[in-house]
Amino acid sequence: MAGITNAPFRVLCREQGAGLFVCEMITTRGLVERNPKTLRMIRFAESERPRSIQLYGVDPDVVGRAVKMIAEEDLADHIDLNFGCPVPKVTRRGGGSALPYKRNLLRRILRQAVANAGSLPVTMKMRKGIDDDHLTYLDAGRIAAEEGVAAIALHARTAKQHYGGVADWEAIARLKEAVPEIPVLGNGDIWCADDALRMVARTGCDGVVVGRGCLGRPWLFRDLENAFNGSPERARPTLGEVAEVMARHAEGLTECFDIERYAVADFRKHVGWYLKGFTVGSELRRELATAESLDGLREGLAKLEHDQPWPPNTDTPRGKSGERAKVLLPDGWLDDPWDCVIPDGDAESDISGG
Repeated sequence: MAGITNAPFRVLCREQGAGLFVCEMITTRGLVERNPKTLRMIRFAESERPRSIQLYGVDPDVVGRAVKMIAEEDLADHIDLNFGCPVPKVTRRGGGSALPYKRNLLRRILRQAVANAGSLPVTMKMRKGIDDDHLTYLDAGRIAAEEGVAAIALHARTAKQHYGGVADWEAIARLKEAVPEIPVLGNGDIWCADDALRMVARTGCDGVVVGRGCLGRPWLFRDLENAFNGSPERARPTLGEVAEVMARHAEGLTECFDIERYAVADFRKHVGWYLKGFTVGSELRRELATAESLDGLREGLAKLEHDQPWPPNTDTPRGKSGERAKVLLPDGWLDDPWDCVIPDGDAESDISGG
């Protein structure tokens, strides 16, 4: 998730439980051009193993060069290709969740990625399609399997759904039936560990991918590990324990970004997610969400009712929501699903993950 899954947050999540923790979405063009911002985004903490980079690109040759760079320079241990971004700025130029509609272009991108990855596993994430009239996930899954992709993750929504409505878990089951030769991971509406168990039981998928469900809840991964190991134990931190994690998160961002004021400003968006369900007055919430320094943030956190227990009924949607009226696409994009027109470089944006 762009702006979320940077190294400080990944470290907090990794401490809680097992899993593969993927970096923010990285544009292939920014990587091969060695854009300073892009290179900062692929920094990993020393404790992070395996290291996972999620790439987003629209040009097969550029994707191949980016993957080769990662493999040859030992920048990561795993590469994930993102075709799930539903943001209009991206889809209107043929990128993100619009791209798999062009089956041959998708095939060329996957082929270049796998061919240049060496021993690194290449996986991909996608959505069901553009809308219910233009579903692509079954064709895309078969293409991925044929081109040597190691696993496929399906966010069981269309681009039109954006982050609204209910994820179609039956689509995950259909994909698993269509490509039994490789692992299929399910994504969408996993807000607690029991959701993950239900998804696996209902769809037969091989694992789950968590996005918005971990916002303000890095301990969800502890719950997931317990659940898949058959343990009923679930994390229920007090508000004081949550406050300690919030402080560590902001401190980690400061170390990552080097500029304290910028790091604390970046942390502000996490405040509401961490405090969801807890009884915290509007004035104190505002103080925490507008803090300009670590000391200011710590002062606000000290005012919280630290003994307050974990609130009930908080395993509910977090982050973005809402459906789009339509998906913006390039003129004539839907005319031929088999042509191989490469979108221009403006289709690459790092504003979402999908």
